[in-house]
Amino acid sequence: MSGSPATRRTVLKGAALVGTAGLGAAACSTDSKLGHAETPTPTAQVDLGAADAVPVGGSKLYSEQRLVVACPSKGRYKAFSAQCTHAGCLLYKVEDNEGHCPCHGSVFDTTTGEVIHGPATVPLPAVPVSAADGRLTAGPGA
Repeated sequence: MSGSPATRRTVLKGAALVGTAGLGAAACSTDSKLGHAETPTPTAQVDLGAADAVPVGGSKLYSEQRLVVACPSKGRYKAFSAQCTHAGCLLYKVEDNEGHCPCHGSVFDTTTGEVIHGPATVPLPAVPVSAADGRLTAGPGA
């Protein structure tokens, strides 16, 4: 140890770093309110409502169900988990078929699940989805 007392600046810098580290840990915690879930895909079928809510050639984010659904052509649908594969945050918006993660800036192609921009390196998991009688259902057996 050098023997010189800690300066006020050193103490304040240390306190700031500890506080920032705590925020980062909270954002990446599965207990966070930022949208994490232990299971990123539905474990049972979920009703997503009207199939025509997903525009042909577009995508729609279903935040409550933690899903994003794309409609590449009339009557065809693809679904993916809306939970970022980097730190588990829930995508917060979809624009131009790109799903955006609020935590670290990852961007995903919502028509394929592929990563467009990291830090995520793993695609969004695909989820079975089907349309019947004008309604969408996603999850196992859909």
